[in-house]
Amino acid sequence: MNFRERTLAIFAHEPVDNVVYQPRIEHWYNVNKAQGTLPDRYRDMSQIDVYDDLGISVRSYNFFNGCLRCADDPNVKCEYEQHDNTSVSRWVTPVGSIEAHGRHTSLASHTDKFPVETPDDAKVMEYILRGRKWWFDQEAFDKGDALLGDRAAPMLFIPRINLQRMFVEIMGVENTFYAMADDLPMVERLITALDESDESMLKVMAESPIPIINYGDNVDHHFMTPSLFERYVLPQYQKRCDMFRAAGKFTNAHWDGSVKNLLPYCQETRLDGIEAITPIPQGDVTIAEAKEAMGDMVLLDGIPMTWFLSHEKNEDLERVTREVIETFSPNLILGISDEPSPVCDIEKVRLVAEILKEYDKGNG
Repeated sequence: MNFRERTLAIFAHEPVDNVVYQPRIEHWYNVNKAQGTLPDRYRDMSQIDVYDDLGISVRSYNFFNGCLRCADDPNVKCEYEQHDNTSVSRWVTPVGSIEAHGRHTSLASHTDKFPVETPDDAKVMEYILRGRKWWFDQEAFDKGDALLGDRAAPMLFIPRINLQRMFVEIMGVENTFYAMADDLPMVERLITALDESDESMLKVMAESPIPIINYGDNVDHHFMTPSLFERYVLPQYQKRCDMFRAAGKFTNAHWDGSVKNLLPYCQETRLDGIEAITPIPQGDVTIAEAKEAMGDMVLLDGIPMTWFLSHEKNEDLERVTREVIETFSPNLILGISDEPSPVCDIEKVRLVAEILKEYDKGNG
């Protein structure tokens, strides 16, 4: 089986000859490429060449995320300014204007000002959300699919779920919590606008040729508490998963923070899998705890990134790798939780690929 066939079979719980290994090396590659610190072996390679050289599959979001397209209402004027490493995004509407400020480096980005800070800002954001139109770019899909080939199955991550988008993109964690205490109806109007705006996006995805859909939520129970998860997120997860399953799609969500308090909800979400759950020592759960909570759900990733740092012993990486494989296989898309650091030892990524060869049923 090739990587593409194997990935789809794992999600479908059909027989496979091995698990799939998909460490997401994009951040490692892009940062080192920008800083001129790629190892000599990879200096003249494209990103996809490095994947092929390592003998690993691709978590294929970067090939397809541009296929999901969105346009604001014609009455919304979008302006963008770039000043060195800072940016200003501004939306001018008939009901007012809002803007966001950010800082960007080769390593990361940081939001200095979120677009919604006041009740008037919330009205503007609601106007923008309710006027958005979504469509699928088939030409972009065909181009990405041809480039990807059999390296993986097509995957795309959709915008974060309601409250998580409030935390990360719209208001920020602190301001959202203050607003929920001071003006809960305003927050819930925004959440409703997000959910209703997303309905057209979800319909587009259900009708698309993408077989695996990721909810790119970046969940952490310190902010997304069980009570908030139950009230706002769980019903939407269930609704979305039911719709996508009826359309023949597989789903998974990105939970890359501390998640022990949310593990009891794993199977209740109706997701096919969870991506990026990070075991100790980097995360807050054990491999066994994740397995107990997930049952036969598919785990995407599973090996803590810290084991790929140069000072860690290969013997420890091999031990953890085997534990993840033997605990979750065949319901496993093996990878690095969350992804390789730019300062990791990329040859340790290759080492895991070599370990996986021992589990290849096709080799007898």
